[in-house]
Amino acid sequence: MNIHKHHEKKEVMVYLEGEIDAYTAPKLREELWSLSEKENNIIIINLKDVTYLDSTGLGVFVGLFKRLKSKNGELELIELSNRLKKLFEMTGLINIMNISVNTEDGGR
Repeated sequence: MNIHKHHEKKEVMVYLEGEIDAYTAPKLREELWSLSEKENNIIIINLKDVTYLDSTGLGVFVGLFKRLKSKNGELELIELSNRLKKLFEMTGLINIMNISVNTEDGGR
């Protein structure tokens, strides 16, 4: 899995590529936790190039969502494939988290 970050004031854009599973989730969690230490941060995660996501990866996003919320921050997941969207729908997370799926104009 590859992680690319772009910082702009209190907003951080994170681009993920590859598989998020039990093997890669600890690295992802560590990277994202370091971005969520300050109050009022906004983290936008682009999942366009994520090819696989398991329950361990979902747990990373849920934990990050809770952590940011406790610090008056926000998490937005964007450009989800249909497969990832279905996963978030099945778990009910799509109704709780700010999630955007792929669109013809590229997302947001």
